[in-house]
Amino acid sequence: MVIVMKPDANEEQIKRITDKIEEKGLKTQVIKGMNNAIVGVVGDASHIDRETLALSEGIDKIVPINEPFKKANRKMHPDNTTVNVKGVEIGGNKLTIIAGPCSIESEDQVEQIAKAVKASGAAILRGGAYKPRSSPYSFQGLKGEGLMMMVRASEKVGIPIVTEILDPRHVEMFENLADIMQIGARNMQNYELLKEVGRAKTPVLLKRGFASTIDEWLMAAEYIMSEGNENVILCERGIRTFSKYTRNTLDLSSVPVVKSLSHLPIVVDPSHALGKSEMVESMSLAAVAAGADGLLIEVHNDPKHALCDGAQSITPAQFKTLMGKIKKVAQAVGRDL
Repeated sequence: MVIVMKPDANEEQIKRITDKIEEKGLKTQVIKGMNNAIVGVVGDASHIDRETLALSEGIDKIVPINEPFKKANRKMHPDNTTVNVKGVEIGGNKLTIIAGPCSIESEDQVEQIAKAVKASGAAILRGGAYKPRSSPYSFQGLKGEGLMMMVRASEKVGIPIVTEILDPRHVEMFENLADIMQIGARNMQNYELLKEVGRAKTPVLLKRGFASTIDEWLMAAEYIMSEGNENVILCERGIRTFSKYTRNTLDLSSVPVVKSLSHLPIVVDPSHALGKSEMVESMSLAAVAAGADGLLIEVHNDPKHALCDGAQSITPAQFKTLMGKIKKVAQAVGRDL
C-alpha cells in the first residue's frame, strides 16, 4: 500500500500517518518526491481500514500494491533509483559499461584488462574469483587470491570492481574488498545469501535466474531490500528456452517490463546470454536501444586460452570498437556514455 500525501502536507501530518501504520505492526518508508511525499507501507496491510485512513489530514490518495514485491515496486518509489559506486552512477542518464574477464587468472592478466577496458570507456571492472561451475572438475576460480588480485588491479588502475559472492560466510570479506557484490543466476533464489547481502551496505548486482520469471527475480531483489540494502542493480543474462543456437535466450523485453514495474536500474549481460563472442556486439547495441542502464561484457586478452568461457569473450581491441558503436546508439536514445 502506498499513501500519497497532498503537496502541502507537513512533517507533523506525515508523522501522524506513519505512527498510525506502525502501531499496526507494519513498517513505513517515507519518500520525498518533487511534488508529493509518499508513505510506503511494507507488510500485510489487509487489516488496515483504508477508507477511514483516507480521511486523515494531509492524505491525497491511497494506492494498493497488488504485486508481492513492495520495496522494489515503482508504485512505492515512482522515481528511478540511481546506485552510486565510488562516484559511478548506475541508473541515471549515463550508460554504465562494466567489462572484464569471466575469471581472474593472474595478476598480470587482470591488470592488463583493467587498463584496456578503462581506456576504452568502461566504468567498472568485472571478474570472477569464486566461480560456480556446472562440473566439479571445471576451473573454480582462484578464490581469495583472485579477489586480492582484483583489488590490487582496481587500486592501480583506479576503477571499481564487481565480483560474484557464493557463500553467506564471505559477506564481511566482500564488504571490505568489493565495490559491488554479484549474485549469480544460480544463487538468485539462495534466500539465506540474499538476506546476508541485504544486511550489508555494499551495492548488489542481482542476476536473473536462467529459469526465473520476472516476478521471481523482483522478489529476490525484495529479499535483499527488505533487510535494509536498497542499492540493488538488476541484471538480465538470458533464460533457458528450446532454442539451441545460443547458450540462453536473451530476453530484452525484460528491460521495458522491469522499468514499468520497478524503480531499480537494470543492466544486460549479452556475453552469458549468448555464449558466442560474435553475437555480443549486436545484442549489446540492441540492449542499449531497449533502454538498459548498462552492459556487462566479458573481455579477455586471450580468449582462446581462457580458463573459463573464452568462447563468449571479446578481445580488448574488439571491445574498443564496440564502445564506439555503443556511443552512437546511446546518443540516439538520449543517453550519455
